[in-house]
Amino acid sequence: MPQSDWRPSSLAAQGLGWIEPRTGAISPPIHMSSTYQRDADNSYGSTGRIYIRDENPSFDQAQALLTQLEGGAAALLFASGMGAATATFMALRPGDHVVVPIGMYWALRNWLKTFAEPWGLAIDTIDMTDLGALRRAVRPGQTRLVWVETPANPMWSITDLAGVAEIAHAAGAKVAADSTVATPVFCRPIEFGVDIVMHSATKYLNGHSDICAGALIAREADDFWKRIQFNRSKLGAIIGSFEAWLLLRGMRSLFPRVERSAKSAMALAERLAAHRHVSAVLYPGLKDFPGHEIAAKQMQGGFGGMLSIRVKGGDAAAIRTAAQLGLWKRATSLGGTESLVEHRASIEGEGTPVPGDLLRLSVGLEDAGDLYDDLAAALDRAHGN
Repeated sequence: MPQSDWRPSSLAAQGLGWIEPRTGAISPPIHMSSTYQRDADNSYGSTGRIYIRDENPSFDQAQALLTQLEGGAAALLFASGMGAATATFMALRPGDHVVVPIGMYWALRNWLKTFAEPWGLAIDTIDMTDLGALRRAVRPGQTRLVWVETPANPMWSITDLAGVAEIAHAAGAKVAADSTVATPVFCRPIEFGVDIVMHSATKYLNGHSDICAGALIAREADDFWKRIQFNRSKLGAIIGSFEAWLLLRGMRSLFPRVERSAKSAMALAERLAAHRHVSAVLYPGLKDFPGHEIAAKQMQGGFGGMLSIRVKGGDAAAIRTAAQLGLWKRATSLGGTESLVEHRASIEGEGTPVPGDLLRLSVGLEDAGDLYDDLAAALDRAHGN
């Protein structure tokens, strides 16, 4: 059976089926060298490798796998999701106009305000679920990038990728999508017209909470992509060899991990929606969730492993609930094998758009019944029951 006939889950499980040619090893080696020997004529013609910041053999397999899983032309690994995201914005030039969503990763939102705007980018922040707002915000010939995140952390709002791409491209802008939560298991944004796909690979791609990494995948390896490549090398936002190896190891179990987390998240969302101390459950898989129909069109096979609940009684009750949990761990991040809970408003601080009664839940690989029982008991105890 030729590799071209393999389904994405098979490609991931075998890491494209690459075999180390010299030894026949199934698991790839870790290349630790920081530099490479020149040829006798002082060129690098035989290897194409110069220095670890430019090209590291430990990146090759993971980047090739991501390229195929997302249906792109090229991929780059970074030292973090922030490194990947900021390299995209810094491929623009001072004076360029960008449009970003209200609902997005808070650290990137803060970086845009404290660095990108003073550096010279003109930034409009809108409700990206409202295509009319996007039409009003774009400036034909001036807008260079529209950034989206879907589902958007931590309210899990859904953006119409095809609609955004149509509007942005008509104005001469590229579209970049943070698809960390959807993962290529459920959504391939390039198929909807997105130009750059971003992942905080620390999360689901790695899946074991033991590295920090980021990734970008390009629809086309054009001049804009070459500027991003330049930024990775010259700004030094590169991942280490061992971390790249761990990332590839994690991606080989991506499909069963993400599918199990999503199945459990769906079950939890349905049960928590009926809990007497929960005022709302935010999960794209619920039929009454705003954007569910778009999510069902864009996310094939599941709606991801992230959901949020709004706890009756406000901030204090939400924080008390988190404090009562035993199986769920109170920690930042998401996408690991362990289930995590976080009170996002207090983490993000002043100016956050996140309601104070919200708890963000990252559903891991534990038994879904155990996860519900732990949450239900914590909610009852927090309310004196």
